[in-house]
Amino acid sequence: MIAIYRREFKMYIHSFLGWLFMGIVLFFIDLYVSVSNVLYGYPYIAYALQSAIMIFIIAMPILTMRTLAEERKNKIDQLLLTSPVSVGKIITGKYFALETVFAIPCLVVCIWPVVLSKFGTIPYAESYLSILAFFLYGSAAMAIGLFISSLAESQVVAAILSMVAIFVCYIISGLCSMLSANGNVLTRIAKCIDLTTPFINLTNGSLDFRAIVYDISFIGLLLYFSVLSIRKRQYSFSNTQKKLLLVKSVKVIVIIAIVIVGNILLNLTPTKYTVLDVTSSGLYSLTDDSYKTMDTLQEDIRIYVLSTESAMDATVSETLNRYEDYSKHISIIYVDPASNPTFSQKYADSTLTTGSLIVESDKRSKCIQYDDLYIEELNYETYSYEPTGYDAEGQITSALAYVTSDDMPKIYMLTGHGESEYEASYLSAIEKLNIDYEILNLLDVDKVPDDAEALLINAPMSDLSGDDVGKISDYIDLGGNVLFVYGYTENSQERYVSLIEKYIAKIQDGMVLEGDEDYYYQNLLYLFPNIEYDDLTYNITDNYIFVPYASGILMDEKAEEDGKIHYLLTTSESAFGRVDPVEHTELEKVEGDIDGPFALAAYTGKMLEDGTEQKLMVYTSAVLFTSGADEMVSGQNLRLFTNTISSLVDVPASISIPAKNYEISYLTLPTSDIMFISILITIIVPLFFMVTGLFIWLGRRKR
Repeated sequence: MIAIYRREFKMYIHSFLGWLFMGIVLFFIDLYVSVSNVLYGYPYIAYALQSAIMIFIIAMPILTMRTLAEERKNKIDQLLLTSPVSVGKIITGKYFALETVFAIPCLVVCIWPVVLSKFGTIPYAESYLSILAFFLYGSAAMAIGLFISSLAESQVVAAILSMVAIFVCYIISGLCSMLSANGNVLTRIAKCIDLTTPFINLTNGSLDFRAIVYDISFIGLLLYFSVLSIRKRQYSFSNTQKKLLLVKSVKVIVIIAIVIVGNILLNLTPTKYTVLDVTSSGLYSLTDDSYKTMDTLQEDIRIYVLSTESAMDATVSETLNRYEDYSKHISIIYVDPASNPTFSQKYADSTLTTGSLIVESDKRSKCIQYDDLYIEELNYETYSYEPTGYDAEGQITSALAYVTSDDMPKIYMLTGHGESEYEASYLSAIEKLNIDYEILNLLDVDKVPDDAEALLINAPMSDLSGDDVGKISDYIDLGGNVLFVYGYTENSQERYVSLIEKYIAKIQDGMVLEGDEDYYYQNLLYLFPNIEYDDLTYNITDNYIFVPYASGILMDEKAEEDGKIHYLLTTSESAFGRVDPVEHTELEKVEGDIDGPFALAAYTGKMLEDGTEQKLMVYTSAVLFTSGADEMVSGQNLRLFTNTISSLVDVPASISIPAKNYEISYLTLPTSDIMFISILITIIVPLFFMVTGLFIWLGRRKR
């Protein structure tokens, strides 16, 4: 086999055909890389490869058409049948020679992610998985060409038939969707030759072992069929060997059955064992919080998907499969809105768009609009909305908790004193906890409503009135939970501060500056405090919390030891408090500053007669719970907020999962580099291969 491989490979390298093939493949790949990655700045090379696979319809038949057809035409195929080397080894040697020729341009493409990384962040795992998918797709197309070459006597016929066969394998997925939205026996059989779907699965960032096994088994079967095609002629030379045909036929059927059954069993295996998420943001993976929620399920949950399975968003489908594979209580049911247009009306008053989800238990149901599965923001360069976050896991896990819970608690957010409004991501976190919220102005009511599980006071700009303080104190004395967020202002906050100090701890006037460079970022006011271990911080102690422009809480060691107060965020010993930060803007310690350390967050807890725990919490930065501060630490501030609200209301924080980052970090290439790289990869590199092949071919002809 090695000798066959060497002879065939040398034939391609010493002829113009092999170099022409490599040059054409590189030209088409690099053309799309130049447009998608270099010109438009997309960091994913998968976009270019998904467009470039069409080249196989033409390139592979040209490369493989002479592999066996020419030998049959020239009547030298009989040498194969009488050769001491088995037909299987001959076919394998020829195929690996073709694979080596194809592998060379694929190895060249492996350089491009490294080159592009000079201009931005490249997801290497996804990029090289996409190149592997491209190689497997091309290898399967090559096996098709080799098999058809074994059947035909003419190179032209072999090339044309191969083009048709590869084209059918390319479009069969779309044809099956057109023929039957829900699938039938015919489409399931037809999808046995679907090469595109496994390729797309791999280029989407999932290391799908089912797709890899399918491609390898597809190639193996076609090589086996090629061997049978050659051996079939061998039977014509010896009538006695025709008796073996029946035995061989049974063997073929058994092998085909083994391959089919193996692939079916692999597809029935739970996704968690067959698909590995390699995306940088863990797009397809479920977090531990989702698994914890599913572990508590005691009743069956049905998730209706308003779409056919073939037409559904592949990313959402993959997420849904993870839920169904993990929990026996969850079943995914696809409902075609075209054939059943009134299905969603019994679950929602408003119209649900295609791709929306309905999560239902025996208690209640919850609808999730398809648009809510993605977070979109306006791109001011293109003036169009683009997805920046993927929130399917957060929405689905929250819905699972909602449809199985017994009640829905309610919190109130104080207004009327210039309080900061919570941004969309923080309101979404509250909604995912299945907590209802309402704005409360104490001027409009006699007291804090009885159904308030907690009261949120978010950094008022003006002081509370005496009447407001009285109503809040009454609520606290009756066992109410309160979240105080205090932010330094030049306006007097005497009553508000006194309220905090009455129930929790003393607030130091002014702001905290950090003297230890390990505890701040660029500016002494941009604090990265210690995160003390607590039930509220257990899942963020290995990360950072960003607390800019914070005031200090004077720490009482005895109260902490007695368990009367719990400190969550603390500064270093080198921190100091500045009473008047407006007048004194120096970024070093000056006379009048107060020595630290300080706490930046604290809470008190007290067991009530009904067995519940009352919690009063205070954070001392007005911008702590904002998207700007949260982005500095990749979502950890939002996680702390979620833990805080869940602790106040006594619901598990695990049901509120932040959206996963979906935003593309575009590559930034100077105009001069765009021109240079585009010319290099699109013209110079492919031309180098073609010119090299031409010189080698002309040199051999002169000899």
